[in-house]
Amino acid sequence: MISLQIFYEGNVHGVGFRWSVKQTAKGFDVVGWVRNLPDGRVELRASGEETEVRAFLEAIVQSELRAHIRQQTESILPEVVAARGFEIHQ
Repeated sequence: MISLQIFYEGNVHGVGFRWSVKQTAKGFDVVGWVRNLPDGRVELRASGEETEVRAFLEAIVQSELRAHIRQQTESILPEVVAARGFEIHQ
């Protein structure tokens, strides 16, 4: 199991980014959440088998969302993300 925190920067607010990430998550065995941050970034936290989490993140980057992402920063979290399925947080 791996738990990751990803920050996406770019034109990621007001473009359906969170909804698209949630839809993408349906194809993977991951749990977690995604939310907008006041500073204009989007934060994503996901847990699962490392191959599933990595494939999920790659699917995001390969989707139409890539046009909105200028930079992404990844950190490993020490604990499993507390979530049921994959959610959008406000």
